[in-house]
Amino acid sequence: MANIVKEKLQQLGYGFVPTDYLVDNDEYLQRNQQFQSDRRFRQLTSEEIAILTENNNVSSNWDDVWVTDRFIPQQIQYSKFYGFVRIGDMDDVYLEYRDLRLSCGIYHSCIVSCDLGNTVAIHHVRYMAHFIIGDDVMLTNINEMETNSAAKFGNGMRKRGEVEERRIRLELCNENGGRAVLPFDGMQAADAYLWSRHRHDTLLQKRFEEITENQFSDAHGFYSYIGDRCVIKNSHTIKDVKIGTDAYIKGVNKLKNLTINSCEDAYTQIGEGCELVNGIIGYGCRVFYGVKAVRFVLSSFSQLKYGARLINSFLGDNSTISCCEVLNSLLFPAHEQHHNNSFLCASLVKGQSNMAAGATVGSNHNSRAADGEIVAGRGFWPGLCVSLKHNSRFASYTLIVKGDFLHALDIRLPFSLVSNEVSTNNLLVMPAYWFMHNMYALMRNETKFEARDKRKFKNQYIEYAILAPDTVNEIFEALTEIEVAVGRAFGAHLSMEEQRQIGRRMLESAESFGGREITLQGVEASKRKVILVKPRESYQVYKRIIRYYAASQLLQHFEQDGYEQVLTNCKEATHRKAYENIGGQLVPKEELEVVLQQIRQGEITSWDEVHQQYQVWSDNYLNDKLIHAIASLVELIGMSVEEWTPTFLRDLFEEAKSTREWICAEIHRSRAKDYDDPFKLMVYESMEEMEEVVGKLAENDFINKEQEATTTFVNRIERLGL
Repeated sequence: MANIVKEKLQQLGYGFVPTDYLVDNDEYLQRNQQFQSDRRFRQLTSEEIAILTENNNVSSNWDDVWVTDRFIPQQIQYSKFYGFVRIGDMDDVYLEYRDLRLSCGIYHSCIVSCDLGNTVAIHHVRYMAHFIIGDDVMLTNINEMETNSAAKFGNGMRKRGEVEERRIRLELCNENGGRAVLPFDGMQAADAYLWSRHRHDTLLQKRFEEITENQFSDAHGFYSYIGDRCVIKNSHTIKDVKIGTDAYIKGVNKLKNLTINSCEDAYTQIGEGCELVNGIIGYGCRVFYGVKAVRFVLSSFSQLKYGARLINSFLGDNSTISCCEVLNSLLFPAHEQHHNNSFLCASLVKGQSNMAAGATVGSNHNSRAADGEIVAGRGFWPGLCVSLKHNSRFASYTLIVKGDFLHALDIRLPFSLVSNEVSTNNLLVMPAYWFMHNMYALMRNETKFEARDKRKFKNQYIEYAILAPDTVNEIFEALTEIEVAVGRAFGAHLSMEEQRQIGRRMLESAESFGGREITLQGVEASKRKVILVKPRESYQVYKRIIRYYAASQLLQHFEQDGYEQVLTNCKEATHRKAYENIGGQLVPKEELEVVLQQIRQGEITSWDEVHQQYQVWSDNYLNDKLIHAIASLVELIGMSVEEWTPTFLRDLFEEAKSTREWICAEIHRSRAKDYDDPFKLMVYESMEEMEEVVGKLAENDFINKEQEATTTFVNRIERLGL
């Protein structure tokens, strides 16, 4: 039975804060701190009350309706006022946004204890209680706008007197809640990542919760807020919201317990049929057409569209999810998922990823418990109709061919193609596939993600380059694994180090494998074979790519500082450091551990200080990347920096020129295959029609830009004069 409470009409709008939680016996304490106006407010005159009454307005107490000296009572009609209401300056103007034009004033609305900014236009707002409205705001045709005295605006906090069960948590990466974090306004993917890891470290977990709670007040009485120049129309329920300036909201079903960040240069839009509950929305976001999101963080310049469902998940900056369902996942920046029948659950995906139609990643509803997880490095790309099983882990830039993968996978070789060989029931892994067979898509993604990074405040250096400390470190691990696999084929009884020595000798020579199958171990939780495809070719490509990575970094810094100075500064680059991808930013693990220890010891006491450390790492990153590149080259060739001669550097850069030209040629070749394929052509009447529809190869903007970049790269090397 519904608990319907009856009170005197004169009490409507008062007693917003429960008596037990009043501070200084003032129910407007938090409200007055929020409503910062330079206007002087006064009570209504008897003449103004008469005009308001004549215009069919009513109030339980006109003495508590306060206005400025720029009040126009004629522009308030058919409205009701309850509680303490303040109305800012008015003017005989109308406000226009796109095709919507509304006269300044309040019409056919019910206002309960609200503060209204200057020149607002409020039309047919059937019930608005405990809101602060900014200047030049347009509100029309809204059923219900209300605020609870314990509103949290999507933050994972408790108000005074509330039980723990009232707290909002994001159950990321795992369906059983074992990696849950507390969401907060300003939370970044790196914050969520660090907090969701290290679950065994109880002290660190306690500190994360403490620094989150400390940045919020547990006082009751905060009002919902709508910032300047916002437009909200044709919507049903808006409750417990904090909305920045310049937001545009239309046709929503429900907005509840949210912070919606928006500003003039990065305004957020929310459209028809959306239901968003318990969340944080970043700057410049777009949410349209039937989206359902519950317990979520949507980072800046990301999009939810076309019925997407985002539940208990964090979506990083510059990402797009449309149509599909995402549950219990932590997604780093530049995630793409566009298909109604793709499903992502209980996963950590480290950015620059693309989920194809029919991909099912992370579903384990037929297992013994909801405790499985999938972890994928940058550039994860499960193909059409791929079905994966918990637990699985994938190196960066893993491409998975269409098929059902019935067993847990651990793919440790980056840039690989993973596929089922149906005829033999073997699993095939081709390392360095992207470089050998699909350079166009690989390099295009790098430039695409850079162009889509619309963040206004880039306090984190998000790495989009395919060659970076994380991927290069994975390549070194892959080299070892390939060497051991080859050596094992010729000496299964030998030690791993002996196998590695044999494998390295054979891979670096032209010695034949004699038709032996090269297999990998510990890749799939099954008894079937895992075949390593093209081991010699991929091994050589990996090593070539490491040398190119080092030469590219050296070229950039030689141009800035001169090669003698750079080599002098980097003589100590003898150790290749381990790096960790925290929210798309690459950080040396040893430096990350120092910061985590400072959090444990209470030396870092706020997320602002953590974010400042992200900025420090970002400022140092390009130099750190150079040192990592030099250390990688030293390790690969076995020659210290002191031994590098001018002849060695000339040879290194000559090879880099050749590699850059090879990359450019492969980009062209991999795209040209689509024009030479008769099956591509058969749906067109002629090549001319095909070119009209898909564009001419010679006019491909990306290819032409890469050709120009290659020419520039070669010229830069020649200008060094080594």
